[in-house]
Amino acid sequence: MHMRKKKWARPELDACPYFIPDPSLYRNRWQTLFPAIQPLHVEFGCGKGVSTAQMIAQELQYNFVAMDISPDVLGDARRNLEQAASPVTHAFLSRCDLEHAADFFGPEDRVERIILSFCNPWPKRRHEKRRLTHPRQLMQYRTFLDTQGEVYFKTDDDTLWDDSQVYFYVCGFMPVFRTDHLHASGFSPNYVSEHEARYLQEGKHIHFGIYRKAHLPMDLDPLTWQQPNRSDLPPDLFGPF
Repeated sequence: MHMRKKKWARPELDACPYFIPDPSLYRNRWQTLFPAIQPLHVEFGCGKGVSTAQMIAQELQYNFVAMDISPDVLGDARRNLEQAASPVTHAFLSRCDLEHAADFFGPEDRVERIILSFCNPWPKRRHEKRRLTHPRQLMQYRTFLDTQGEVYFKTDDDTLWDDSQVYFYVCGFMPVFRTDHLHASGFSPNYVSEHEARYLQEGKHIHFGIYRKAHLPMDLDPLTWQQPNRSDLPPDLFGPF
C-alpha cells in the first residue's frame, strides 16, 4: 500500500529525542539508552504505532524499540506515542530495513520479545524471502533473542499463517500459544493496531501465535532453504487451532 508523503514527519522525527536515525550505532548496547535496564521488546513493522502506544502506556516494566522502514508512518507513530505516554521514557523509534535485523541487534541486547503484527504477506513465491517470518529472518532473530526469547506473530493472511508455521518449525521455534480466532480466544492483553481494527470491521478472523526460541531441529541454510512438501511435515503443524 502506498503511503502518502507527510512533509511534517521528517522534521518532527529529527527533533524527537527518542528517535534513532541509525540503529546500527546501538547494536549490542540498546539498554544504555534507557533509564533502567528492563526486558527488551522489539516491534518490527510498527506502522503508525497505534498498538505500540497502547503497549508502552500499559507495560512500564519493559523497554521498547519500535521500527519501520517508512519515516511517514513513523511520524504518525511518534505522535501516537506522545499522546499515550508523555514523556516517553522507555521506548525508542527507529527507521531501518528489517531484512537486515541482525545489523541492528546483537547477542548482548538479549531481546526478550519480537513483535510482528500484520507484516506484508508477500503472496508471490518469488517474493517469499521478504517475509518477516521467513527462515532468512528467523535465523537472524535467533542471534539476538535471549534464551527462550519469543516471537509474537499476528496476521489476517491465511497463506502467510500456514507458511509461517513451517518457518517457525524448521528454525527451532516452539509454539506456546496459537489461535485462528484471536478475538474469540480470550487471550489478553491484546493491543489492537489500525490494521486489526479495520480487519475486524470486515469480519475477518485474526491468526495469532507465540513462538519460543528452542533447539534447532535440523541444519538449515536460510539462503538456500526451500519450502518442503506439506506431506513431509508433522500433521498437527497447521491446526486448526
